[in-house]
Amino acid sequence: MFIKSVELKNYRNYEDLSLEFSSDKILLIGKNAQGKTNLLEALYYLSCLNSARAKTDSELILWNKDFAKLKAVVEKHEIERELEITINPPKRKELKVNGIKKTKSADFCTNLSVVSFSVNDLLLLRGVPDDRRSWLDMAISQIYPAYPDRVSKYNKIRTQKNNLLKEIKGNINADTSLLDVFNMQLSVSGSNIIFLRLKFLKEIQKIAMEKHIQIAENEILTTVYNSTVSGDIDFCSKNEFSVEEIAKQFEQKLAERKLEEIIRAQSLVGPHRDDVSFFINNIEAKKFASQGQQRTIVLSLKLAELELIKEKIEDTPVLLLDDVLAELDNIRQNYLLNTIGTNIQTIITSVDTLHFDEKYLENVEIFKISNGTLVNQVKF
Repeated sequence: MFIKSVELKNYRNYEDLSLEFSSDKILLIGKNAQGKTNLLEALYYLSCLNSARAKTDSELILWNKDFAKLKAVVEKHEIERELEITINPPKRKELKVNGIKKTKSADFCTNLSVVSFSVNDLLLLRGVPDDRRSWLDMAISQIYPAYPDRVSKYNKIRTQKNNLLKEIKGNINADTSLLDVFNMQLSVSGSNIIFLRLKFLKEIQKIAMEKHIQIAENEILTTVYNSTVSGDIDFCSKNEFSVEEIAKQFEQKLAERKLEEIIRAQSLVGPHRDDVSFFINNIEAKKFASQGQQRTIVLSLKLAELELIKEKIEDTPVLLLDDVLAELDNIRQNYLLNTIGTNIQTIITSVDTLHFDEKYLENVEIFKISNGTLVNQVKF
């Protein structure tokens, strides 16, 4: 997979930007807060119509502008595709592939796959559960393009349920027939989300464990899914759940906590409340791992994500590295750059070129960004 060009109009701090890429190695340099991260965010958005930094699409539009437009020409399986997104709230965003409108996001999101690794990802372990759920959901969406629609459907039902719970808050004698309908719908919708999360985590753990051992020889990385439906699930055992089994457990747990949900007026059971825990030699990393150990875990997970997506889509995703090299020591820097190799288009942001040796800078395209504008382009 290869991004050949990108154009941004009124996106974040870019009023008008046009770049063409001809190398597997691309370096975006410039001082902080000039727009380097915004450009990587735009490429990620072109991939899965999502941003880890924006709660609403309107945040992506340049101040005092009514719309934003993103375009990219990508090559997948040696076939070129032109992707285009127009964001114009309150209208629904317009999606086009080769000039043809797409009404389903899943039809658009099959054209470009990326793996993003940013400084914020390094805080994955110490962050709140929502950070880990976001990482998990965004990674899964790269493999299963219909997954975001499933999450969206689940959240819409959950919002309706929450509104009802607020109406009947504390009234244990209230008519709960509508609540039972919402719970049934949530058990069906949510069980599919949990099933795909478990499937993804089991597959990625095997790869991440191998990557982790290559950096930290005597440390075994394992993962546990903390489910409000099925309890803690590890991926070293052979226990596997079907969608039907998860749905049944979901229904039972909702029935058990129905009164509590009415009293608290909150949805307490489901994938929106789940979490992921990571362990080194059976010791929980969030509580006891050093900063270096935590960064090794995240690095292993990201490289495993890259490899797993490559295996699933039978093509190599584009790797976006947002200022992470400055946060890694020499051992982890070298491991990351050596693992990437030469067959992965990699777009890296950095303040300068000091973190790269001369060998890596061979055939690198360097773009200097300043205040949302391309200052110059250099090819080593």
